Amino acid sequence: MSAPLVVLDADVLGRERTGDETHVENLLRTLPAAAPDLRFAAVTRHPELVPEGIEPVLLPARSQEVRMAWSFPRLLRRLRPALGHFQHAIPLGYRGPAVVTIHDLSFERHAAMMPRKDRLLFRAFVPRAARRAARVFAVSERTKRDLVELYGIPEQRIVVTPNGVDPAFKPGPNGIADDPYVLFVGAVQTRKNPLAAAAAAAAVGLPFVVAGPTPDRELARELARRGADFRGYLAKEKLAELYRGAACVVLPSRFEGFGLPVVEAMACGTPVVVAPDPALLEVAGEAAIFREPENLADGVREALRERERFARAGIDRARAFDWAETARRVVGAYRDVLAGR
Repeated sequence: MSAPLVVLDADVLGRERTGDETHVENLLRTLPAAAPDLRFAAVTRHPELVPEGIEPVLLPARSQEVRMAWSFPRLLRRLRPALGHFQHAIPLGYRGPAVVTIHDLSFERHAAMMPRKDRLLFRAFVPRAARRAARVFAVSERTKRDLVELYGIPEQRIVVTPNGVDPAFKPGPNGIADDPYVLFVGAVQTRKNPLAAAAAAAAVGLPFVVAGPTPDRELARELARRGADFRGYLAKEKLAELYRGAACVVLPSRFEGFGLPVVEAMACGTPVVVAPDPALLEVAGEAAIFREPENLADGVREALRERERFARAGIDRARAFDWAETARRVVGAYRDVLAGR
């Protein structure tokens, strides 16, 4: 008898979706070792990015709405998986066993910070997916609490599956760059509050570097007027170099589901200065410098004064985030669902 097939939605691969893409890429990388008795297939528009041990399944997509309502359900009927693992939403018409990963509920907690179309789509499909799925994966305890409070999902159906540290992110031999800079990593959007990070860099007299996509073009133009150096969406090896050369990473986000750049920066030995958002408090523990957005400059000065101490604390803290452990938790939930538990 052939091994049960688990089909994962990997459409985020190659789409510069920051944390979501990193999560899916590393989960695919670690699942085969965690469950050699299962078969895995990844449905994506970029099969060349699927790691070894996972069967790539090509599914082109010009429209996410058409993909989720028509082409993906048709493909699933052909594949007939024992279990489907989806991101945020479950395809319409799919009736098989399903689990779903939900990264955050920012569209509920801070609705005004998301474009109206995206907000309406998320509000239409994410609650349905969370209630329909046999298990819901939350990337943090913060997201788990939101799922319970906002959607009434029973705690026993939620499995916390934190992001881990990609092997590319590690300390380098040379430490801080000769010309240090303040680094912001993430999508340029209001929720991430990059203007506060730019103001902190200006207050301490350091260049401000931005790494990540720029979905909010007006906000990007304002950052450019303030002298921001945009590096765009970077491959992880280049991003790791940028982390290692920074004086510190500043993330004054108004809402996070996890805050992956915090863990990546800490793994590289770079101090982080962050807003006291619940997810960032959960992830960084005592290894980060927490400041309200208006006081970020003081946090940057502290990071410069005590760089070695925060570098050591961050490296130690980052070791707690392991993709192999996350894959083990995911596989445990797969087995429960496949066994009808």
